[in-house]
Amino acid sequence: MLFSSTTFLFGFLPAVLLLYFALPKLFGRHARTAQNAVLFLFSLVFYAWGEPIYIFLMCASIIVAYITGILADKSRLPADKQGSKVPLAAMTAAVVWNMGLLLFFKYTDFFINTINSISGAGIRPLGLALPIGISFYSFQTLSYVIDVYRGDVKSQRNILHLGTYVALFPQLIAGPIVRYIDVAEQMVGRRESLEKFADGVKRFCIGLGKKVIIANAVGELFDTLSNAPQSQLSVAASWIGIIAYTFQIYFDFSGYSDMAIGLGKMFGFDFLENFNYPYISDSITEFWRRWHISLSSWFRDYVYIPLGGNRRGKARQCVNIMAVWFLTGFWHGANWNFMLWGVYFGVILLLEKNFLLGWLKKAPKAVRHIYALLLIVIGWGIFAYEDTSKLLQNLKNMFGLGGLPLWNDETAFRLSQNGILFLLAILCSTPLVKKLGEKIKNSNEEVYANFCVPAECAVLLIISVAYLAGNSFNPFLYFRF
Repeated sequence: MLFSSTTFLFGFLPAVLLLYFALPKLFGRHARTAQNAVLFLFSLVFYAWGEPIYIFLMCASIIVAYITGILADKSRLPADKQGSKVPLAAMTAAVVWNMGLLLFFKYTDFFINTINSISGAGIRPLGLALPIGISFYSFQTLSYVIDVYRGDVKSQRNILHLGTYVALFPQLIAGPIVRYIDVAEQMVGRRESLEKFADGVKRFCIGLGKKVIIANAVGELFDTLSNAPQSQLSVAASWIGIIAYTFQIYFDFSGYSDMAIGLGKMFGFDFLENFNYPYISDSITEFWRRWHISLSSWFRDYVYIPLGGNRRGKARQCVNIMAVWFLTGFWHGANWNFMLWGVYFGVILLLEKNFLLGWLKKAPKAVRHIYALLLIVIGWGIFAYEDTSKLLQNLKNMFGLGGLPLWNDETAFRLSQNGILFLLAILCSTPLVKKLGEKIKNSNEEVYANFCVPAECAVLLIISVAYLAGNSFNPFLYFRF
C-alpha cells in the first residue's frame, strides 16, 4: 500500500487514527499498550496489502530480535557472569540472521547470474520476490541488538512494543531507518497533542505534494526520454532526462520521508530528519551529510567506526571509506550499476578528503555548487539504469559520444512542456519556500497558524488527490531497495 493512494488516504489512515485515539477512553492506564497493539496490527495489514506471505518473515525477524536482544543484554547478567560469551553469541546470531535474509532474498539471483555469465554454469535463478522494506527493517532490528550488546540501550522485554517498533507502518516500507535507541522512550512514554497532530498533518501534506505533484511528473518525463528511440534524442535531451530523474528520486524519497515523519507525529512519535536540502550542497561530502541521513549515519556507526574509522592511519581510513561506499551501493540493489554508483561516490569522497576540499574552499560559491550538482547528476545517471547496455549508451549520449545532435525539435518541445515543472522543482529543492513561511509566521503567527497552514494543507491535498484520480503513474522508487 502506498501513502500516495486513495485507499490509504481515505480508508486505512482514517480507520487507524479513529481506533488509536478512541482507545485511551476504553483502556485507562493500559491505553498505551492497547494503542501499540493497534499500531502493530494495522502495520501488519499495511504490509500484507502487497505481499501477505512475507508477514511471517517480518514476524520471525521480530522474534529473533526479541530473543537475541534479551540474550545480548549484558546489563541484565549478574556481576559474576558479565564475562559470559552468551551476549556476543546472541549479537552474532542477530547479524547472521539479518544479513542472511538480505543476502538470500536480495542477492541470490544476482550471484547465480554472475556465476552463469562467467562460467556458463547454467544454474537456474530462484526468481524470489523481494520482500518490500526488508533492507530497512533488517537494519533496524540489527542496530537494536547491536546497541543492546554495546550497552547503549536496554533490551525490550515486551515483545509487543518491540514488534510495534519494527513493523510501524509510517517508516516500515522505506524508512527513514529509525534506530531503537532514538525511540525507546517513545514506545511507552510519547505524548500526543493537537499541536503535534496538526504539525504532522502539515508535514504529511507537504510530503504528499512532493511525491504526487513533482516526483510523479518529472518521473513521467524521465520514463518517456529513457525509453525514446535514439533517433528522437539529443545530447541535451539525455541531460534533461537525467536531471528529471535527479528531481524524481529526491522528491519521491524525501516526500515519502516527510510523510513518514508526519504520520509519526500524528501518533506522538518524533523521527529524525532524513533529508536537509541536499541539492544546495557545495561538495559531495556535504551532499552525503544532507541526503538519506539515516542510512549514512547507520553505515558510519555500524560499519565505518567498527572498522577503525580514521583511527588507524590514512591508508586504513581510505580502505574503510571505500568499504562503506561499496556496501552502500550493494545495499541499494543486486546490480552492478549500484555498486559502480557506490564506488563512484567513494572515490570522489576520498579525493575531497585528501585534497579537493581545500581547493574548493578557495573557489567561488557558484563554482562549488556547479561542481557538486554536476557530479550528483552524473551519479544519478549511473544509478538510474540497471541495464548495463542502456547505462553505457546513456552516458555516451550525455557526453556527446552517442552520435546524437546537440539539440533538436523534440528536445525543444519537451523543455517547453516541462519548463514550469523544472522551475517548481528547483524552487522546492531549496529552503526558500520554508524561509518564506517562517517570515510570514514571524510577522503574524495567528494568521499563519489559522489561515496559511490550513490553506496550504488543503491545496496540496486537493491537487494531489486530483492527480491521483486522473493519473495511473504513481511509482515509488525506493520500494525496490
